[in-house]
Amino acid sequence: MFPFDVVLFDVGGVLLTNGWDHRERAAVAKQFNLDLAELEARHAVHYDAWERDAINAEAYLDATVFYEPRDFTPRQFFDAICAQSARETNEYRFREFGLRQYFKVSLSSCYLGLRKPEPAIYKRALDILGRPGERVLFIDDRPENVAGAVGVGMKGIVFKGADGLRSELVGLGVL
Repeated sequence: MFPFDVVLFDVGGVLLTNGWDHRERAAVAKQFNLDLAELEARHAVHYDAWERDAINAEAYLDATVFYEPRDFTPRQFFDAICAQSARETNEYRFREFGLRQYFKVSLSSCYLGLRKPEPAIYKRALDILGRPGERVLFIDDRPENVAGAVGVGMKGIVFKGADGLRSELVGLGVL
């Protein structure tokens, strides 16, 4: 018998690269000659709301980049975000890589209004899935996110590369 009813994958960092992480922000800041420290400080204040879908991309960009006049447009900047190995936003990544054809359910922070590693996001996932934690496997590249899932009873794997994941999945009887 298959050991899990559901396998949850983190999209950024496992299936794809992380969307708008510090490396990506540094690359785009350099491309547009922005002060990286200023971008990082403003990002830290506003990103949580954007990821939770409490503000839209336009509001995020207004707060982090376009708080003063620029010689480029918000569309150009957002396109540069998306071009970072085809990343942000959630809808862009799902559309660009055709992920919906592979998954029956997508439980994203921007839809749930919750973020990892908060226990509430994992509890909400279990409620939506209607499965007990021990029947759900969660895979993420960030140990703190895996710890959050394990904390509500899920089995967790920290993704460190395809070979390591394959080995862990074999050990669990998934492969």
